[in-house]
Amino acid sequence: MTSPTALCAGRVVAVTGAGRGLGRAHALAFAAEGAKVVVNDLGVGLDGSGAGDGPAQRVVEEIRAAGGEAVAHGGDIATGDGAASLVAASLDSFGRLDTLVNNAGFLRDRMLVNLDEDDWDAVMRVHLKGHFLPLKHAAAHWRAEAKAGRVPEARVINTGSGAGLLGSVGQGNYSAAKAGIVGLTLVAAAEMGRYGVQVNAIAPAARTRMTEDTFAETMAAPGAGGFDAMAPENVSPLVVWLGSAASAGVSGRVFEAEAGRITVMEGWRPGPTADKGARWTPAEAGETATRLLAAAETPQPVYGAR
Repeated sequence: MTSPTALCAGRVVAVTGAGRGLGRAHALAFAAEGAKVVVNDLGVGLDGSGAGDGPAQRVVEEIRAAGGEAVAHGGDIATGDGAASLVAASLDSFGRLDTLVNNAGFLRDRMLVNLDEDDWDAVMRVHLKGHFLPLKHAAAHWRAEAKAGRVPEARVINTGSGAGLLGSVGQGNYSAAKAGIVGLTLVAAAEMGRYGVQVNAIAPAARTRMTEDTFAETMAAPGAGGFDAMAPENVSPLVVWLGSAASAGVSGRVFEAEAGRITVMEGWRPGPTADKGARWTPAEAGETATRLLAAAETPQPVYGAR
C-alpha cells in the first residue's frame, strides 16, 4: 500500500510514450510515489512504423505487480480523438487527472538535403502535434474545473531536447519540433496559470531506443558497479517532482536533466544592443551588428557540428 505521505499520493498521472525508455521510467517512478498512472503507448517502431506489441500493458503489469494502480491507453495522441480519449481514460478509470507528461516521439534522422517531406511531417506530427493535442484537451478539462470552483493543482511536463535548444546535425526535423515544444510550453504556462495549471519542459539525456545507436559511445552502460549516468531512471525524479503539488510556483521553465545533473536553462535574453533612434543604412547596420557580436557571448556549438 502506498504511503499517504508519498509525493504523488492521490494524484492521477497520464504519460504518453510510456511503454519504453524515458516514458516507462517516468510511469514507474510516479507509481512508486503513489500516483495512479495512465500508460499511453502505440507500441510502434523507432521510426513510428509498425503495429503495436503491447508495451503499455507490460508497464501496467509492472506497476500492478509492485502494488500500484495503472491502466493502459493505446490511442494515437497525435489525433484529436486519441488525445481526448487519453483524458477520458484518466477520468473514467480514476475520476480525475492531475498531471500530464508529454513524452511520445520517434526519430527519422537525415541531413537536410536528404530529408523527405514525409519524414519532416511525421516527426513534427508525433512530437509537436503530439504535445499540443493532449495539452489542449487536458487544459480544457482543467479550465472547466477551475470555472466550476474546483481549481486544480495541475501539472504538465513537456519533453524537449538539447537538439531543440542548440540544434543537432542530421536532426533538422527533430530539432525544429523540439524547439517548437519549448515555445508551446512558454505559451501554455502563461495562458493556463490562472486555472491552476503549471507547465514546464525538460531536455533530457538518457539511453533510449532513440539515442543508444545515434550516440552509442556516450550512451554506453558502465561496467559492473559503476553509476549508470545515462539510465533513463535518472531523469524521472525531476519529472515526478514537477508533476507533484510540491512544485507549486514553478512554471514556464526548461530544465536539462541527465545523470546526476539538473540545470535550469536560460533561454533567449537581450544581449548587447545599439539604438540609433533612426533607420540604419545597410552598411551602418552591418558595422553595428559586427560590433555587438564582438561583445556578445559565443554561442554553444550545434551538436555534431564539424
